[in-house]
Amino acid sequence: MKYKYEAIFCIVNAGFSEEVMKAAREVGAQGGTVISANGTANVQAESLFGITIQPRKEIVLILVESDIKEAVLKALYHAVGLKTAGQGVAFALPVKDVVGLRTAGKQKALPQADGDNASPSADEDDLAISDENEDDGTPPDAPVIDKD
Repeated sequence: MKYKYEAIFCIVNAGFSEEVMKAAREVGAQGGTVISANGTANVQAESLFGITIQPRKEIVLILVESDIKEAVLKALYHAVGLKTAGQGVAFALPVKDVVGLRTAGKQKALPQADGDNASPSADEDDLAISDENEDDGTPPDAPVIDKD
């Protein structure tokens, strides 16, 4: 099964999240979320991989369309991989459903409470409305889940 979106997780030493996002943006990613974390690797892991493991980590979560996933992973490998100071590890997981994304060319005005088609409010501005759901019987004010 092919998914439209992939979640890329990149775990790097603390202080390298900006390099992660710079590399990802250069190949088409839009943005990401940085989560502070603590590593738990032991001394045996350090000797096995020949690297010093820094306990403070940053996990950068980047949601991308599947067609750019490989390019983002390759860019991360070169910019912040294990052989760099960032000592990063990256992996991707398929994402079945998504809400709250802005997708180019698919943002639409949502009806207001009085039924008028006015501009989206701040809350509604983050809903990605998919064109294929226009005539599926979904009420016009319901959030749409982007599925493939």
